[in-house]
Amino acid sequence: MSARLSLDRILQSQGFGSRKYCRQLIADGEVSVDGTVVNDYRASFDTAGLVFSIFDEEWTYREHIYIALNKPANFECSRKPSHHPGVLTLLPEQFSWRDVQPVGRLDHDTTGLLLLSDDGAFIHAQSSPRRHVPKLYVATTHDPVTPELVAQLLGGVQLHDEPAPLAAVTCNMLDAHRLQIVLEQGKYHQVKRMLAAAGNHCSALCRTAIGGLTLDALGLAEGEWCYLAQAQLDLLTPAAAPAA
Repeated sequence: MSARLSLDRILQSQGFGSRKYCRQLIADGEVSVDGTVVNDYRASFDTAGLVFSIFDEEWTYREHIYIALNKPANFECSRKPSHHPGVLTLLPEQFSWRDVQPVGRLDHDTTGLLLLSDDGAFIHAQSSPRRHVPKLYVATTHDPVTPELVAQLLGGVQLHDEPAPLAAVTCNMLDAHRLQIVLEQGKYHQVKRMLAAAGNHCSALCRTAIGGLTLDALGLAEGEWCYLAQAQLDLLTPAAAPAA
């Protein structure tokens, strides 16, 4: 949705600081639109497709931000991390000003696909367990993967704080110590706890897909991020199941 806003409001909405600071940036000649320096913070622009530059770096106006990050190990999915750096340190600083937040959480030692956004409705919808969005993980196990282990995970294992057994949507062996598992419940530490309940131990875990959105298709190395286009957001639906 487009609107016509003054330049200081545009910069503030995009996370470049307070209105006062944004006005100072404009007065200092640090902001240009269509290659022309704009010194008047009251100058207004249509936000649809607006491209502007700050400190000679180009930015496109976005009403909301939708991001995919290939999360490395030893980063916390929290705005107030306690023991490790937060994932927001991997993103441009102004995203914190925009209140960008992780959509759900990955443990600090879990790697892979993580969504982030400043759209509260999107975050709530994607985090809701009622949506049953399938998520694909590759788990490395301490003990060898066996057909019996796969059968247990598919048949359901009982976790001590769950009223009924939890089962994988799909599960298959990749090699002697790795399996690929699809879950849709989104319970706390679910893959690790299910493996423990089945008599094994998860030594490494990577989320490789959410719905039909895959890390392979995004082509992100660990620590890299990208904006998501609408076609990619459309893949984040229960119907768009990952290929197991």
